[in-house]
Order: sequence, then C-alpha cells, then structure tokens
Amino acid sequence: MHRILLLLVFVVAACEVSVPPLPGPGLGQQHQVRGLTGADASAAFAAVTRMVEPVAERECQARTHGLNCDFLIRIDPNPKAPANAYQSLSSSGRPVITFTRAMLADLANQDELAFVMSHEVAHHIRGHLQRQQQYALSGAIIFAGLATVAGASASDIAEAQDLGALVGSRSYSKEFELEADQLGTLITHQAGFRPSAGVLFFARLPDPGDKFLGTHPANHDRVKVVQQTIQKYRLN
Repeated sequence: MHRILLLLVFVVAACEVSVPPLPGPGLGQQHQVRGLTGADASAAFAAVTRMVEPVAERECQARTHGLNCDFLIRIDPNPKAPANAYQSLSSSGRPVITFTRAMLADLANQDELAFVMSHEVAHHIRGHLQRQQQYALSGAIIFAGLATVAGASASDIAEAQDLGALVGSRSYSKEFELEADQLGTLITHQAGFRPSAGVLFFARLPDPGDKFLGTHPANHDRVKVVQQTIQKYRLN
C-alpha cells in the first residue's frame, strides 16, 4: 500500500509547480515591535472591533445570500494560547473571529490589528471554510477510488482517503489567503484604517515560501496583492 500512497503523492505533486521563495527578512531579522498587551490590548481590540465589525457585516450582507453575517469578534479566553487569529463557526452557524493574547502582542498598532481582523472576516464572506470542506471531501473520494481500483485493502483505502482529504483541503489554501487579503484590504480601508500600514505585519513574519501543500502563500505575493488592491481602488 505504501507504493500506492507514494504514487498518489507523486501524481498530485506533478500538478503543482513549486518555486523557491524570494529572499526576505524573517522575524529574527526585523526590529521587534512593542505589541499590544494588557489593558492597552483590550482597549485597542475594542476600538478596532467597533470600527471593523459593522463594515464587515455590511460587506457580508452585500456580497452573499443567506449567509450568517452576525460576527462575534473575541479574544481567546485562554491567556496562554499561542499566537493565532482564526475564523470558525459556532454550533448555531454564527461566524466567530478569535484572536489570542499572543497574537495581539505581535501586532504593532491598530492598523495591523484592523488588517488581520478584516482578513479573517473576509474568509467567512468568501465562504472559504465551506469550500475547504468540499475540496477535502472530493479529495478523499478521489484518492479512495484510486486505491480501490489499485486493489488496496480496506485499511489501505481508509489511509488513502485520509491523504486525499488532506490534499484536497490544502489545494486552494494559498488562493483563499490571497482572496482574503484582497477583500480584507478593502474592509480595512472602509473601516477607517490604513491597509498600507497594516500590511507591514507581513514584514515581520517568517516567509513560508511556496511549498507543496503549504497553507499560506509567500509573503511577497501577499504584499503584492494588497498593494495592487490599494492602487486599483485608490485607497491611499
């Protein structure tokens, strides 16, 4: 079965061209910022949320049909959670945007906070979570089918199914991130913040490059999308 799985991976790899990342400064090569912490973080988070949330809900209602646009934007109750900002859905289907305290500490100012917040709400508006689940299901079905045709056992087919779900879920991850960057740039501006300042957050992130089945595009690609959006809509 390992030969079958290896063949499946090679088939997928042949469909994607990987290019080396452009040289760029990593986190350790940049000046460390004094991030948003303690009471300052809570105050900044509340202020930015008050500005971004109504714009996000208005954009959501204008761009979608029947989608729940009642965003809940919150700080993770676990103070020790690692740096992260992410979109999820509650059990009732309400879109939830969560920031950890460690993530706030990595943000230099309200422009960066607004940019990341707008990026996350854009994921919901674009339906990325649902589309990712659909691609995962399709990948699982295709890989399981290929393994079945190859005469694999039931356990091996299940393993191929898991691999297919992983490949499917990540096939468009980079595209989704760039879509969220583009719409997030518009929302940031409409909420009264500067996307040109918010995008500077990328300069302090380690560059993920353009890896096979990677979840995020190279930083320079993301900055380029933001800059093109700013120029196209004359946001600055």
